[in-house]
Amino acid sequence: MSYSELSNGSKVTSAVAAVIEDAAGRVLLCQQAGGHRLWGLPGGRVRAAESPVHAVIRDIREETGMETEIVEIIGMYQVTGDGCGEATPDLFVHVFRGRLDGGGPALNAPGRISRLAWHDPDALPQPLTATTRTAIADASAGRTGMIRQIERDKEPEVADAA
Repeated sequence: MSYSELSNGSKVTSAVAAVIEDAAGRVLLCQQAGGHRLWGLPGGRVRAAESPVHAVIRDIREETGMETEIVEIIGMYQVTGDGCGEATPDLFVHVFRGRLDGGGPALNAPGRISRLAWHDPDALPQPLTATTRTAIADASAGRTGMIRQIERDKEPEVADAA
């Protein structure tokens, strides 16, 4: 896990994600297997000495079994706030636009995610991470190179297991 510190001494976790669309313009989302079962973009934490691009390619391969071509960076998002508890470190998330290389994704990390599904950007499932909601809006509007600070959503109720 890659951590750094802000000037105020608080921890920051480096993470990556990718907006991946199919031919119909739907976005690939993953639902967490545990916790609050939030829906989010494929991705994960950056490991020590790993670049964000290598991290997102590795995480997508681990979660979907697919290779990904990274097309561009949509944005860098600092996720702050204690919506999910005071001990939650800030996140600094690099979000890329990616393209899967052939075939379709398959659930490849059942311990981390319970479902993979394509969703229309105008009809996203709930609960959804704040980063996912913001990055999909930026991607849908054609924006790239965004730098944003995002406040975490308040802690949702844990969804019943499907």
